[in-house]
Amino acid sequence: MADGAMTATFLAVIGGASLLAVTARRLRPVDRLPSLEGWALADRALGPGWTWLLLGGTIFTAYTFTAVPGLAYGNGAAAFFAVPYTVIVSPLAFVLLSRLWSVARRHGYITAADFVRGRYGSPPLALVVALTGILATMPYLALQLLGIRAVLTAGGVYPRGAAGDLVMVALFAGLAVATYRHGLRAPAVISALKAVAVFVSLTAVTWLVLERFGGPGPVFDGAARRLGGPALLLTPAQQPAYATLALGSALALLMYPHVLTAGFAADGPRTLRKVSVALPAWTGLLALFGFLGIAALAAGVRAPRGGAEAAVPMLVDRLMPAPLAGLVFAAIAVGALVPAAVMSIAAATGFVRNVYVEYVHPTATPKRQVRIAKAVSLTAKVGAVAFVFGLRDQDAVNLQLLGGVWILQVFPAVAVGLFTGRLHPRALLAGWAVGMVSGTYLVVREGFSSIVPLGTGAQPLEIYAGLAALLLNLTVAVAGTAALTRLGVPRGADTTDLPSRLTVRRRPETGANNP
Repeated sequence: MADGAMTATFLAVIGGASLLAVTARRLRPVDRLPSLEGWALADRALGPGWTWLLLGGTIFTAYTFTAVPGLAYGNGAAAFFAVPYTVIVSPLAFVLLSRLWSVARRHGYITAADFVRGRYGSPPLALVVALTGILATMPYLALQLLGIRAVLTAGGVYPRGAAGDLVMVALFAGLAVATYRHGLRAPAVISALKAVAVFVSLTAVTWLVLERFGGPGPVFDGAARRLGGPALLLTPAQQPAYATLALGSALALLMYPHVLTAGFAADGPRTLRKVSVALPAWTGLLALFGFLGIAALAAGVRAPRGGAEAAVPMLVDRLMPAPLAGLVFAAIAVGALVPAAVMSIAAATGFVRNVYVEYVHPTATPKRQVRIAKAVSLTAKVGAVAFVFGLRDQDAVNLQLLGGVWILQVFPAVAVGLFTGRLHPRALLAGWAVGMVSGTYLVVREGFSSIVPLGTGAQPLEIYAGLAALLLNLTVAVAGTAALTRLGVPRGADTTDLPSRLTVRRRPETGANNP
C-alpha cells in the first residue's frame, strides 16, 4: 500500500497540473476566430522557451522514461541506443523541422499530409501519409497510459480492480477537458510542470544512488556481477543492430504527427533551430534514467517477471523518503499527460484535414473543423483507455513497435520531398506499400522483434527492421520514378514553391571584386 505522504505529494503535483491546464486560456488571443490552426497549433505563436518545453515534453514520453531503464535493467548496454538516437534527432530537427515549418506557414499547412498533397498534387499519397500517422500514433498514445500504470503500481499508488481503473480515468479526465477546450495550449502549459518535476526528481534520485553506492563505478561493477560482465558492453555482433536502431528511430521520430504538431506550433524557423540545439538537455535526462536501470540491477531490485519497466519505480520506493518518491511518480505521470494530449490532437487534426475535409465535407467551416477535431481528440483518449483496459500490455507494445516501422515509410514522401520533388507520386505510393508490407512481415516473423536477421549463416547481420523496409521503399520509389518518367506518366501539380531538384547553394567567393 502507498504511504500517505507519498500519495499526498502525488496528488498535489497532479492537481497542480490540472490547475495549470486551466490557465492555458490566457495564452489564447481574445480577438481570434475559432480555427483549426489556433486549436491544434496554438496559432503558431510559441516562442523558444515554450517550444523547447513542448517539443521536449512531447518527444520524451513517460513510457520512454520507464522502458529505457527497464531495458537497461534486463539487457544492459543495448538499452542505451536511445541516447545516440535522441542526439541524432537534434541536427535532423534543425534542418527538417525549420524547413517544413517555413513551407507549412506559407501555404497554411497543418499536417505533413497537407505538405505531401501540395508537393505532389496526389490525394491518394496524402491520404496514406495521414492514415499511417494516425495508425502509428494510437498505440503510442495507449503506451502513455501503460507507463503511468506501471509506475503507479510499483509505487503502490494504483489500487487493484475497479478503483485503479477509476484513478486512470480521473487522471485523463482533467487532461481531456483541458485539451478539448484549449487545444495545444493545455499540454504546452503542463509541459512546464513536467520539465521542473522531472529534472528535479531525477537529480534527487541520481544523487541518492551515487551517495548510496559511493559513485558510478560501484554501480556498474555491481550490475556487471548480476548481469555478467559482457552484458554491459556491446559485442561486435550487436553493433549493427545498435547503430541501425538508433538511426532508424531518429528518422522515424520526426515523422510522427505529434512531433510535427509540436514543431508547427513554433513562431518561426529561427525558434525551431534554437530549440533543436537545446534538445540534448532532454537527452541527458534519458541517459540518467538508463543509468538508474543499471542502478536498480546493482541494488538487487527484483522486478516482476515480464515487468522490467517497474525496476526504477521500485528502486525509488526503496531509496527515497515517501514525499520525494511521490514527487518522482507524479513527475512520470505528468510526463505522460503532455505527449498523450499532443498525440490525440495530432491524430484528430490529421483526420479532419486529410480525411474529413478532403473526402467527406470539403466545405466545412473553420468552426466546424474545430468542433470535429475536438470530438475526435476526445474519442482518441477514450479509445486509448479502453485499449489499455481491454487488451494485454504486450499487445500495445507490439503495435507500437510496428508503429515505428510504419511511420518510417512516409519518410521519402515527407523528408525527401522537402529537398526534391522529382520522385513520382505513384512510385512513392508503391514504395510506401512495399515498405509497409515488408516491415510488418519482418517484425511479425521474428515474434514482434524490431531487430531482424538478414542473410544466412551462423551469424547473420542483425539490423533494425524499419530501416531495412525503408531501403526497399526508397529503391522502389527511385526505380518506379525512372520507369514512370520514361513512360511519360503525368504527375500532379506542385504548389509548394520548393525547387524540384536538390540544389546546393554556393557562397560567393571573396576577393578584390567581391569583398
